[in-house]
Amino acid sequence: MKKPFYLIALLLACASCTPEPDRSPSAAANVTVLTQPFTIPGVNRQRTVRLYLPPDYANNTKRYPVLYMHDGQNLFDSSTAYAGEWQIDEILNQLAAEGQLELIVVGIDNGGEHRMTELNPLDHAEYGKSDAKAYLALLRDAVKPYIDSQYRTLPDASNTGIMGSSMGGLFSHFAALEAADTFSKIGIFSPSYWITAEQVQRYQQSPVPANARWYFYVGGSEGGEMATQAQQVYQAVDKLPASSGQRQFSLSPDAEHNEAAWAAEFRQAVLWLYKNP
Repeated sequence: MKKPFYLIALLLACASCTPEPDRSPSAAANVTVLTQPFTIPGVNRQRTVRLYLPPDYANNTKRYPVLYMHDGQNLFDSSTAYAGEWQIDEILNQLAAEGQLELIVVGIDNGGEHRMTELNPLDHAEYGKSDAKAYLALLRDAVKPYIDSQYRTLPDASNTGIMGSSMGGLFSHFAALEAADTFSKIGIFSPSYWITAEQVQRYQQSPVPANARWYFYVGGSEGGEMATQAQQVYQAVDKLPASSGQRQFSLSPDAEHNEAAWAAEFRQAVLWLYKNP
């Protein structure tokens, strides 16, 4: 009679000993957190901004293209990431060492409880009134001018991209349409078109800037209608008039909805967006 209780106790003890994921700092030396405060206009919320500079930045006078990314906590550092990091710094350091690509990345931290409203282009009955236009103004009118004034960037739209995953993927699509004069390299990872049925229809029907490059990615095991809806939107966008070869769709059949999957896709996506003419 004692054996079942012993086994239960043993299982509980083993479960309590399961190691936590490694959350020790992992950002490379060429990643910094800016001390400059940035405030979202109209809502008076401050956001932390993280900056990746190419490894050889201090040793030359070159100017570099720039990629703006959402959920900055999850891009470079395990100690701040929610569920693992994208490994942006490690991947780009390797690409630089290979002589393939040198790029500045600007990561804007998400707003925690405000993430859903800041990244959702439409008002939502459950999540609240959209603050997406205010967040876009932060990027376009505050963060980007500061980065361009303080660092050696190539500031024109043809050298400037925006990328995000999940709600960040949805927002990146929105930003590409609303700020085509600012962003022309668009990375849409696992976009949350599901948040309302209207989102799918809206982005299937919206005309897209002809000179932008679009990289869509989704995992086949993300659950729900994620993969189907991403494919539907991509297929609709790909039928719209634009320069030939300006759009790419990538489906990873077994990938789930997480940072590990996005990290695995980032190298291919960023090379396609920035290396191709």
